[in-house]
Amino acid sequence: MALRALFIVLLSFIITACSSPGSAPSKGQAGRYQMEHDAAPLRHPSDLELQDAVVTDEAKSAAANRPYQVRGKHYVPMFDETGFTQSGIASWYGRKFHGYHTSNGEVYDMFAMTAAHKTLPLPSFVRVTNIDNGQSVVVRVNDRGPFHEDRIIDLSYAAAYKLGYHLKGTAKVKLEAITLADAKPRTKYIQVAAGSQLANIQALALQLEQDYHVPTHIKQHQDGIFRLRLGPISDEQQAKTLLEQLKSTRFAQAFLLYDDQAL
Repeated sequence: MALRALFIVLLSFIITACSSPGSAPSKGQAGRYQMEHDAAPLRHPSDLELQDAVVTDEAKSAAANRPYQVRGKHYVPMFDETGFTQSGIASWYGRKFHGYHTSNGEVYDMFAMTAAHKTLPLPSFVRVTNIDNGQSVVVRVNDRGPFHEDRIIDLSYAAAYKLGYHLKGTAKVKLEAITLADAKPRTKYIQVAAGSQLANIQALALQLEQDYHVPTHIKQHQDGIFRLRLGPISDEQQAKTLLEQLKSTRFAQAFLLYDDQAL
């Protein structure tokens, strides 16, 4: 797996791994990771965690975008990711690195839609498409790596799960950088409830349509659970207002989904 938690300090310095995870600040440099080998988490990502990263206009990190050296090889991060594309092999990283700092100082979360790349600006956003199955995901690049010649990007476990290669370890992918100018407005849905009895979900859907005058959508996943979603809702403020109304009643676990989420 790629080296994690790399802080770029000066132009001529070699990147070194951060020594302390968020959950174990007392560990020293010699044992920066509690696990010797990486592993998958003990649960699957939730529907909320499987949503694409939201593209925003963020300032680039001055420290994390300086040229650096790893294993004797020099890397020069790009200043502008506009129009960037790349094809190659993607890997993923999970429990071993969970809770440790990424290259731009954030704490790595294997259930967040993030990724590591050798030269894309930190942070930046990229759409990753699994060439074998056509599945795609938008991730926020906030780390450096993977430092293997045959790999171009390291995805979080959640991102790899969404692309369908979490059991294989690697996949052939295509990368397409996305800026705020490229991002399209996304249609909103609100997931309200889930259950195994279709008749109950259908009855609830009818009730919610009458109460809120919003269309409903019922989706059955492979786990046999029916998920009830309100939408589509095109207006951002309308979606937020409706979500708060639902959460203030008996739907405290309701949350937003988007049209690029598997519906």
